[in-house]
Amino acid sequence: MSGDGAAGAGASDAPGASATRRRLALAAIGGGNFSQLGARILLGAVVPFVLIDLDTTEATLGLALTGMWATYALAQFPSGVLADRIGERPVVLAGITGAAVGTLLVAMSPTVLAFGAATVVLGAGAGLFFAPATALLSRLYDERGGALSVLTGAGAVAGAAFPAAGGVLAERFGWRVAVGAGAAVAVPAAVAAVVFVPALAPANPDRDLRALVDPARIRGVLARPPLAYTTAIAVLCGFTFQAVSSFLAAFLVAHRGLSPSTAAVAFGAVFAISAVAQPANGRVSDRLSRDAAVAISVTLAGTGIATLVLVPGVVGTVAGVAVLGAGVSWPGPIQARFMDRLVDAERGYGFGLLRTVYMFLAASGSVVTGAVASAAGWPAAYGLVVALLACCLCLLGANRLLGLGL
Repeated sequence: MSGDGAAGAGASDAPGASATRRRLALAAIGGGNFSQLGARILLGAVVPFVLIDLDTTEATLGLALTGMWATYALAQFPSGVLADRIGERPVVLAGITGAAVGTLLVAMSPTVLAFGAATVVLGAGAGLFFAPATALLSRLYDERGGALSVLTGAGAVAGAAFPAAGGVLAERFGWRVAVGAGAAVAVPAAVAAVVFVPALAPANPDRDLRALVDPARIRGVLARPPLAYTTAIAVLCGFTFQAVSSFLAAFLVAHRGLSPSTAAVAFGAVFAISAVAQPANGRVSDRLSRDAAVAISVTLAGTGIATLVLVPGVVGTVAGVAVLGAGVSWPGPIQARFMDRLVDAERGYGFGLLRTVYMFLAASGSVVTGAVASAAGWPAAYGLVVALLACCLCLLGANRLLGLGL
């Protein structure tokens, strides 16, 4: 733990108390990720209901969801700069509450246009959370892979709980009630963050806010070969996440013949398994290498999607969901890979910038998957995702076999 982290977490206390405070902070920040990510994942689970209620198409909803994820991505960079300047805690709190407001607006949307506008608000609010949360945990913990995998694993738990509960609520009471219930989860998450998240001294209080538009400084980060390489890996994995989180439930209904509520449960099961796999893969990344952990997860994810597309019957559904869930375990190792290549003073700024770039590019996964599904069917849409995961494996293999040192 860094000096700033020790001071903020109560270094004057006994070591045990300091460790306890760090664990409470980790739990509270994980709860914030549970809240804001769950609200966004929930929308993918209710897509089959929204398609009917708002009388729209997969391509149109894909565009709305891409708008949410793109806005979420664009907020990463300014949130990282603000965290460097004023401290991570206030930005984390703003992210939790902003996501809750956007989720309520989604629940009240009377038209698909209003739905799309509300998802943008949700994306903007949620986008304030992750970069400062990651920077804060990186200051509190030396073993970043494990801590960051707990953070992303909490999001995976949300991905299991929100769709499963949301599918039941949507079928019984309507999708608006389901989404509104998702917003209510933000209340205890915000309270926990207020109580347990430490207010560390800003990592870089002299950070010039003009850095947001300084081309030379931006190029200085993006042009570093190891960071550019990691960004490419993150884009390919992020595209897959968008395709799964936005349309897996709709795919299971249309391609595999599941009911909307059963599809929502299966969708949630993917993230339930992911919640277990992410911390385990984080430990793999700490003990072996970041790239080994990413390669394992990408291979499993591609195999799981291919199984869902090609293997019929209950066996295909169960096996595909299980393997895909185990595969969606790359977030922690990828975040740690970025953090390994950034120094303390630039982590908020640098990671926010990099996260904005890769998530903005990956946000196209929603609209591309929806458009391909509308034009050519679900096998073509998810076949494209498998092909992109194969490209990711090729990049990882080239770095290792050619000794590129990226």
